[in-house]
Amino acid sequence: MIDIADKNIDIFSTQTTQNTKIPLFEKLTQYVTDEAQRAPFARALVDKLVNFSFEETFSEHYDFFAAIFEYLIKDYNTAGGGKYAEYYTPHAIATIMARLLVGDDADLHNIECYDPSAGTGTLLMALGHQIGEDRCTIFAQDISQRSNKMLKLNLILNGLVSSLDHAIQGDTLLAPYHKSDDGQSLRQFDFVVSNPPFKMDFSDTRDDIEKKYSARFWAGVPKVPAKKKESMAIYTCFIQHVVNSLKKTGKGAIVVPTGYLTVKSSVEGTVLKRLVENHIVYGAVSMPSNVFANTGTNVSVLFFDNSRTADKVVLIDASKLGEEYKDGNLQKRRLRSEEIEKIITTFRNKEAVDDFSVAVTYDEIIAKKYSLAAGQYFNVKIEYVELTQ
Repeated sequence: MIDIADKNIDIFSTQTTQNTKIPLFEKLTQYVTDEAQRAPFARALVDKLVNFSFEETFSEHYDFFAAIFEYLIKDYNTAGGGKYAEYYTPHAIATIMARLLVGDDADLHNIECYDPSAGTGTLLMALGHQIGEDRCTIFAQDISQRSNKMLKLNLILNGLVSSLDHAIQGDTLLAPYHKSDDGQSLRQFDFVVSNPPFKMDFSDTRDDIEKKYSARFWAGVPKVPAKKKESMAIYTCFIQHVVNSLKKTGKGAIVVPTGYLTVKSSVEGTVLKRLVENHIVYGAVSMPSNVFANTGTNVSVLFFDNSRTADKVVLIDASKLGEEYKDGNLQKRRLRSEEIEKIITTFRNKEAVDDFSVAVTYDEIIAKKYSLAAGQYFNVKIEYVELTQ
């Protein structure tokens, strides 16, 4: 595999924003200290696999690899100290995002999809699978070199080899790689998805980002908190980046902390106000708690449509759905397949379901001080009982 990668370095490599090429594969045996044992170690690994056929597996496309990543990501994050991996997107959320953005029977061709915080590519694989791997091109960027290698492997194994050149390693906020033909403004795409880091200390680059890209970040760049630098709301920059990266008819979805749906102040509030007033946001789904691999943060997904044609916004509170299960010492929750269908059907039909969903106008949202939290629009039920002596 290393030989194949070396001979095809232009294809099988990770490219950075500085145009450096990093080999895709590295020797596993370098971690075996005794050099004499390296060949036997490699041989033992191959012996485990030699009689196993992966043919059936490849026909599964992204589903199979998503399951593997979901299984491995716990160790990847803890053993590797990977602060980026904690935002790995669960398969169920990726599926919901892809199906709501694309639809189930869309006849699409030559579609361009983009993720500015791609990680190992779960969201993009779901999107590509929904559109059809042969009918779309994937564009990606991520700050983590290790995640980018896994993303490249994911592209190869999912029949998206033609997209390898477009998966770039680098800081999207400071050095966005995918530009339009003029080399200045951002390239725009048919579909943009993102599960960015919610809070992160980027104080080292914050001023440079603001200086270089004040027009790109129209609502501003969050200030550095006096005490907790790591609580900077970096995700607000990614929301603005996603909106800027949409074609005029483009659609997008981004994972945000659920608390954002009712935010009022600073950059967060300014972004939310713009999304509502310009009719860009057309849906918000609040997910159950503990659905993420290594964080208990409650998350929601915002849906954008840059054609701005929606007359109502669908708000769904799915926080009570899901089944609990134990993952090591962690109490986790996952959505069942029928619950995924319930979310998708309700959203598409713009249904109002008691204590679950509402479809509201933009004026109603403005009247509620720009809140996208479904619960704030539910009718309050008062039960009357007859009093006896």
